[in-house]
Amino acid sequence: MAQHATLKIDTGVDIYFCDPRSPWQRGTNENTNGLLRQYFPKDTNLSAHSAETLAAVAATLNARPRKTLGWKTPAEALDRWLKTIETNHVATTV
Repeated sequence: MAQHATLKIDTGVDIYFCDPRSPWQRGTNENTNGLLRQYFPKDTNLSAHSAETLAAVAATLNARPRKTLGWKTPAEALDRWLKTIETNHVATTV
């Protein structure tokens, strides 16, 4: 996130950083870490796994509905958000 200021300017998206040693501020992140540990125990060297294995785990987690997303999958939520951006930023001609 070294380029967070540029990202904010370019996209208009607000960026927040959690305080160190404050896991309650990182609920989704902590939950995702727990889900990943079902596949890879803590301190697992991910370089020992193939790109295909890592992609399969990512696809499995991204296909899992989340309560925080109104029981949509992360992929569905992202898709919906991208469609709203396309709709709200279409140039009009006069």
